[in-house]
Amino acid sequence: MIKRDKTIMIGCDYQDRLFPAVYNTDTLMDKTLRLMKGLKVLGVPVIFTQQYTKGLGHTSEAIREAAGNNDYLEKIRFSAWSVLKDVLPSPEEKPYVLIGGIESHVCVLQTAIELKENGYKVFYVADCASSRSKRDYKLALKRAEQEGIIITSCESILFELLEEAGTETSKAIQRIVK
Repeated sequence: MIKRDKTIMIGCDYQDRLFPAVYNTDTLMDKTLRLMKGLKVLGVPVIFTQQYTKGLGHTSEAIREAAGNNDYLEKIRFSAWSVLKDVLPSPEEKPYVLIGGIESHVCVLQTAIELKENGYKVFYVADCASSRSKRDYKLALKRAEQEGIIITSCESILFELLEEAGTETSKAIQRIVK
C-alpha cells in the first residue's frame, strides 16, 4: 500500500492542443480532474510536464486549477526523466510516483519506464492517460505492466491514499469521486 506522504504525481503533457486528438477525451478529462482535485485534498504534490509548449500549448487550465498548480517543466525528449531527475525527491524520500497523461504509448510510457529504472515504484493511472488510438493506449498499458509498472485507476488510487473512512478528508474524496 502506498502512503500519501511518500507519493508524488507526474502529469505528462496534459496540453490543450493534444486533448482533441486523443481517444476517449471526455473520460480522460473527467477522471484527470477528479484525480487532481483528490490529490490536492490529500496534499500529494503534482509536477506537470509540457512537450514543446510553443507548438502544443499549455497544460489544460482546468487541470492546473484542479491541482492548484500552474508550474510545469518544459521538455523536448519524449521521456520526462531528463527534466524530472533534478527536481524529484529521491526514491527514499518519495518512492511512489503516480503517472498519467498524453500520449500513453509515448511520453507517459517512456517516463514511467525511466522512473522505474531509477528506483521509483510507478503507478500508471490508466483512466488518466490516453493516446490517439485505443490500440496504442491498450498496448501502452500492456507494455507498462510487462515493465513491472503497476496499473491502477483514479478512484482506486485516491482511496488507497486516503486509507480510512469517517474523516472530513474521506468525505471530501467521496464527493470528488461520485
